[in-house]
Amino acid sequence: MKNITVGFLAHVDAGKTTLSEGLLYTSGALRKLGRVDHGDAFLDTESLERERGITIFSKQAILTVGDTVLTLLDTPGHADFSAEMERTLPVLDYAILVISGTDGVQSHTRTLWRLLETYRVPVFLFVNKMDLAGAERGTLMAELQKKLSSNCIDFTAAHDEAVAMCDEAALEEYLRSGSVSNAGTASLVAARKVFPCWFGSALRLEGVEEFLVSAAELMKARSYGSEFGARVFKISRDAQGARLTWLKVTGGTLKVKTPLSYTAGETQYAEKADQLRRYSGQKYQTLNEAAAGTVVAVTGLAHTYAGLGLGAEQQGSQPVLEPVLTYRLSLPDGGDVHTVLPRLRELEEEDPMLRIVWDKRHGEIHVQLMGKIQLEVLTAYIAERCGLTVSFDEGSVVYRETIANSVLGLGHFEPLRHYAEVQLLLQPLPRGSGVRFASDVPTDLLDLNWQRLIRSHIFEREHCGVLTGSPVTDISFTLVAGRAHLKHTEGGDFRQATYRAIRQGLMQAESVLLEPHYDFCLEVPVECVGRA
Repeated sequence: MKNITVGFLAHVDAGKTTLSEGLLYTSGALRKLGRVDHGDAFLDTESLERERGITIFSKQAILTVGDTVLTLLDTPGHADFSAEMERTLPVLDYAILVISGTDGVQSHTRTLWRLLETYRVPVFLFVNKMDLAGAERGTLMAELQKKLSSNCIDFTAAHDEAVAMCDEAALEEYLRSGSVSNAGTASLVAARKVFPCWFGSALRLEGVEEFLVSAAELMKARSYGSEFGARVFKISRDAQGARLTWLKVTGGTLKVKTPLSYTAGETQYAEKADQLRRYSGQKYQTLNEAAAGTVVAVTGLAHTYAGLGLGAEQQGSQPVLEPVLTYRLSLPDGGDVHTVLPRLRELEEEDPMLRIVWDKRHGEIHVQLMGKIQLEVLTAYIAERCGLTVSFDEGSVVYRETIANSVLGLGHFEPLRHYAEVQLLLQPLPRGSGVRFASDVPTDLLDLNWQRLIRSHIFEREHCGVLTGSPVTDISFTLVAGRAHLKHTEGGDFRQATYRAIRQGLMQAESVLLEPHYDFCLEVPVECVGRA
């Protein structure tokens, strides 16, 4: 059996969840066909999702087509929840991009296409709502080829010649035999040289079965190594509050009670995989072991995070998308900040684009997120989980700060029976580099344990700039000197000295304010171009 992980992606209202329902029903995994507008969709399990008619959290379903077992990951289509979609991309074998036949390629569709290109995910396209007025196949096909890729090919018609034009080996096969084999086409799809397209109506189940069978035939199972590896892509909690670590096994086998070692922050953890759950909708079956290629939810891991690599798997890269808005949270009378903050941290774990910032100076909680809809959903979840009705201010833009020149920052800490000294060279880095650390100090001048402590203090929190108090980024901190006392130095002394070195360096440097920016395309009717 082939074990394939497939993600569903789309612009909001393209019919992505409806198509996933249709595929589950057609394959026999569902006995009753649910509908988003009726609030009974199999994969929209949260009350907020059913109330709003949108997908907020990615969900998993299992279906079988011939010799292929498909793990479907239905992701949100709304731009505010793009991070929930993006974090599933590294674990996908293939993606199904759903496009509305009446709307065509929209702005968010192109964002999704760029992300799929970044993560090198092979793509199948299903053009939905072809039963509605205004959906014309020829026009849509031309738009796909113009706006996405010239290698988008209509697989509901004769396509061998078009496939052959995408690759030299395929062209030779076509000229020799008059066709391109399924195996040859599947290899081109896996290499992202061909993007097969189908047309239909998910709501009416038109073209759904043909799409499912044809796409499954063109999917190739990945080959995995024998050494254990896994990629974490999501954190959630079940109805009983148990913490679930969602991961895909990318090598070897994961067995129940397997000890797992990993680093979170600067701390090393050793925990056991207590339970392996394979979900389909809200229901799950427990497994004794999960082979490579399997997506499971694991209990027993308390400090994992999205992007973590376990075993032989490498750490994930930073997400492409970043929150751009920040709001100050106001609690109702009687609401205790220190009771609410840990619950908000749980939500932060589950949503990678939600940043909870505790402003110690003013005793305030700030949240950073993608947009208004996400804010409304957050308000509802706080009410559900904490029993509190919170409010937010008008909000503002999330800024960052950096520096334009190199400076030396000196930090000295020497109250009674304490001593630490740190000298850091602060240097600007290219945009998008983040914060980096290096050391030029030999271990015979400053012990390695003290140097590691200085590094951990640099990364343990966001350091604020001097212009607006926004977090600094795109800076390299190089340790050039440091001193400790044999008798009086303690670990906390280097925290104070490191913070002071950073602050003193930033106050001397030429500071630069960084603003987030949107790259967008405005589409308007011809008669409105002048006004636009």
